[in-house]
Amino acid sequence: MNAEVRPIKTAAETALATSFAAVKRALPGPATVGVLREDAFRRFETEGLPHRRVEEWKYTDLRALMREAKPLAGVPDAAAKARAKAALATLAAVDARSIVFVDGALVPELSDLDGLEAGLTIRSMAQALAAGDGDLLAHLGRLVPTDDVAVALNTAFMGDGALIHVAPGVALAQPIHLVFVNAGSEAASVFARSLVVIEDGARAMLLESHVGCSDASDHQVNAVLELKVGDAAHVDHIKITGEGAGALHVSSLMAAIGAHARFNEFLFTTGGGVVRNQVFVCFGGEGTVAGIRGATLLQGHQHADTTLVAEHAAAECTSREVFKSVLDEHGRSVFQGKIIVRPHAQKTDAKMATHALLLSETAEADNKPELEIFADDVQCGHGATSGALEQELLFYLKARGIPAKEAEALLIQAFVGEAVEGIEHAGLRDALIDRVVAWLKARE
Repeated sequence: MNAEVRPIKTAAETALATSFAAVKRALPGPATVGVLREDAFRRFETEGLPHRRVEEWKYTDLRALMREAKPLAGVPDAAAKARAKAALATLAAVDARSIVFVDGALVPELSDLDGLEAGLTIRSMAQALAAGDGDLLAHLGRLVPTDDVAVALNTAFMGDGALIHVAPGVALAQPIHLVFVNAGSEAASVFARSLVVIEDGARAMLLESHVGCSDASDHQVNAVLELKVGDAAHVDHIKITGEGAGALHVSSLMAAIGAHARFNEFLFTTGGGVVRNQVFVCFGGEGTVAGIRGATLLQGHQHADTTLVAEHAAAECTSREVFKSVLDEHGRSVFQGKIIVRPHAQKTDAKMATHALLLSETAEADNKPELEIFADDVQCGHGATSGALEQELLFYLKARGIPAKEAEALLIQAFVGEAVEGIEHAGLRDALIDRVVAWLKARE
């Protein structure tokens, strides 16, 4: 007789099940969305929170790190909106159209929704779900299918977010900035879901910022962005994570890229206690060129995980992946990057590199680049390095009268700058370099 083995549910898993049972009927969407939510939550119940025995999560054991599940964030009150407005002042360096979400809910009075350019549509995801928008439901969860449990959990609880459409051939004059501010007085969980569709021949830059109003806040964020890039479109997506040191942040990008497109992705992380950025990109059309980069600066006991899957499913596509990490004190960075080349994706040119700079003996960098190649006419490669600052370079700078701390900062800034310089928007590039400088000054 074989006994059935059932894993013991953690307190967080039990709390999530209780919460879903209590709120599922109040979540936005018609019956078809309700079925989607139920199916997603059943997947979560079957597998539970991802843990170290799940290969993709072996370095970020969410079951151990997430000891409790915070209650769902409520509707932001006037005090939360005031705190969010104050936090927005720190993001004003780049001229962009801001769409502001406070505790996961769109706040029109803090957003720039007037005078939209011809061909640009911006809506609330919650309102679109409630209205049963057919075009939305045709894309939701289908652009880049994944069996990731964190995405399933987001699908079950998804609330508000942005629904953006850029018509064919439209070139937006200014970036769109999605700003997610966690400003509640009590720790809460937020499940944001956004969908952005950039049609053929269009051009757009999308910024995404996640900030907390308090360094001590321990809120939990599970954010998903689905992105469709049409044929011959040009799209840049930059995500900035600067939340409080106690925050747990899991973010997933699912991007479906068309033919002869240009796509640039940049992940910049300085905040959060535990951060995991997941990027699932599928190159579904021929002749696309993509640059996927990132920079992570950690100190204290911060933990940041970048997990990337770049699937080349069409011929003659080029991709470059470059990620830099700077780690101080007990900071830990994880990079898991996988390039998949399908059998019919001949003449693929893909190269991936990850580099970690360790500023203390207690910092840790885990790098796991991978290639899965099923075609024979390709150029693919990967590399990973980790180490301390080059002492000869430090000596060279100090020998020319530069103080030790300043010399060290110059080398770190140059190290990170190699990744940041890939951003085409000069104003945003300068703003991120300023953040690197601010991080270095705070470290001193």
